[in-house]
Amino acid sequence: MNSLLQELEKGKVLVSDGAWGTMLQERGLQIGECPESWNNTHREDVLAIAQSYIDAGADMILTNSFGGSPTKLRHFGLEDQCAQLNEAAAAISREAAGSDHFVLGSIGPTGVIIMMGEVPEKTLFEGFCIQAKALARGGADVICVETMAALDEACLAVRAARENTECEVACTFTFEKTVNGDYRTMMGVTPSDMAIALTLAGASIIGANCGNGIEGMIDIVREIRKVDSKTPVLVHANAGRPVLEGGKTVFPETPEMMAEKVSLLIKAGANIIGGCCGTTPQHIRALAQAIEIC
Repeated sequence: MNSLLQELEKGKVLVSDGAWGTMLQERGLQIGECPESWNNTHREDVLAIAQSYIDAGADMILTNSFGGSPTKLRHFGLEDQCAQLNEAAAAISREAAGSDHFVLGSIGPTGVIIMMGEVPEKTLFEGFCIQAKALARGGADVICVETMAALDEACLAVRAARENTECEVACTFTFEKTVNGDYRTMMGVTPSDMAIALTLAGASIIGANCGNGIEGMIDIVREIRKVDSKTPVLVHANAGRPVLEGGKTVFPETPEMMAEKVSLLIKAGANIIGGCCGTTPQHIRALAQAIEIC
């Protein structure tokens, strides 16, 4: 199989997967429980989620390793299992993906602000190295550093993946619309800031995930394309902006509503389209069908 970048060079827009947290919760993951521990304790459930996205038409699937850094796992007393849990996450997704779909090894933020000196930068980097190497051993094709807000942490994770694996590296940030109408992360990073810094750091795919429904992602991709017309852009959009209904958080966009915006997202410059919070295999199937006719 070609690499992900080689497939993108053919000019086809590819389909990624949808939410993992939503699906794990539907299968019984409790608030305060470590999602990554399910790679050991509920392997068949994790595999079923991965398989559901492949069956829905995804060209690639993520791994259940978003919070798999030693820093995050320490909250559950599982930091010593970092390598094993990440390798298991990748192996599960690899099983579902087979030899003809891609596996994106997920690395999420640690929750630490580097500039505050909460944890030494070296410690975070070493943790990202452990995670990246384990994901590669488990069968990841791409390391996907995602949901980032700070350039320093994202660049550390990208460097760890590049220096310790042969995987291609993707990196996505989470942007929120400000009162001024532009988009920034909670650390003040704009889409153009991200695009410039992360390509310099060595990311071969950049983009945005979470924080916005597909309509907001259109504006974000346009902003990225103002400064970078070549690097492939990956988008994992929420199923709309969350709303509170009856004390429960609900993501309002149906599969059909998201699919209606696909052509505009492609026109803006997106190369890989998938879902984040609130999206299901039904959303991914609708996105895949919309992409197919664009």
